[in-house]
Amino acid sequence: MSKQYGKRLRLTPEEEDLIKQSRAETLDNLNNNSSLDLHLLERGIDKKDVVSVKHWQSASGDYRFSIVTKEDCGIDEKEIFNSINSFIEGHSPEYKPIKRKKGNHLLVVNPADIHIGKYASESETGEAYDCETAVMRVVEGVQGLIDKSEGFKIDRVLFCIGNDVLHIDNVYNTTTKGTHQDTDGKWWEHYEIALMLYVKVIEMLRTIAPVDVLHSMSNHDYQSGFHLAHTLKSWFRKADDVEFDISVAHRKYYKYGNNLIGLEHGDGAKMDKLPLLMAQERPKLWSETTHRYWYLHHLHHKIKHKWLDAKDFIGVTVEYMRSPSAADSWHSRKGFTGVPKACEAFIHDKESGQVARLTHYF
Repeated sequence: MSKQYGKRLRLTPEEEDLIKQSRAETLDNLNNNSSLDLHLLERGIDKKDVVSVKHWQSASGDYRFSIVTKEDCGIDEKEIFNSINSFIEGHSPEYKPIKRKKGNHLLVVNPADIHIGKYASESETGEAYDCETAVMRVVEGVQGLIDKSEGFKIDRVLFCIGNDVLHIDNVYNTTTKGTHQDTDGKWWEHYEIALMLYVKVIEMLRTIAPVDVLHSMSNHDYQSGFHLAHTLKSWFRKADDVEFDISVAHRKYYKYGNNLIGLEHGDGAKMDKLPLLMAQERPKLWSETTHRYWYLHHLHHKIKHKWLDAKDFIGVTVEYMRSPSAADSWHSRKGFTGVPKACEAFIHDKESGQVARLTHYF
């Protein structure tokens, strides 16, 4: 005689929900699995809100959990935004106005290709480089440039940021395009270190004159560098003497008196196309100026080319900046070493153009 089964009951969605809620209220950790308890605690999940749990052990021995909770379980949005607003308020200090003497010079400070997070071992490359070294060099370099500029009456400061300030762009320790890098520390540590460094530098520079901050998109940190620039702008949102140009545009332009300055990382348009790009993209500024410059980065060493008299690009100087960062393992193996490491700055007279070049070597 075959076994008899009772009639299968079909439950409504509401009845299923009631059963799941009933099960959740009596959920027990039958295996006394402390990993599950810790998992729930870290995520702020109450056992009473758990509907079901699936768990397994990975090949490495770690416990993995898939947890289903009640639909109304979650974090209050108001609580999230109140917390974020409180954080921003507590980390956006007041900056009091500074009385300054009038001047007629622009100080361009350009610590290029800092690569915070880059790691180099002295035993392998001949010179150590890490986050601490990067910060120390930039702070020392900027102070050295400030000291060298004391003979000039500074009217404004152009502070150039970006340009591979961060060595990696994601949690996988790769650049934006996916090239793996040797790193010192974690990606989030690099971000915080870079932010604090930029804050310190701007606070140093604004004691001299109002600061215009201009960000250049770059190949190592195309995304995270952009986010960093916007975080920096939020930090100084209460400072009336600090202004920002941090759009996603690859080429940016800055006018000071008779000077037109173009800035880009150096991995975009070829150098010989930049003069005409400047004239076409900023025709009004081109017509209003007589001294024009491009400051580029990316290559970490000095390249200079000047068009003194040529068709379509007259009077434009294109120059690559030196970097304070050392060669890592890959650059050392390829022989890209031995170039002077430095932070550079330039002084532009409002009428006469670039009148001084300042360099702090390491």
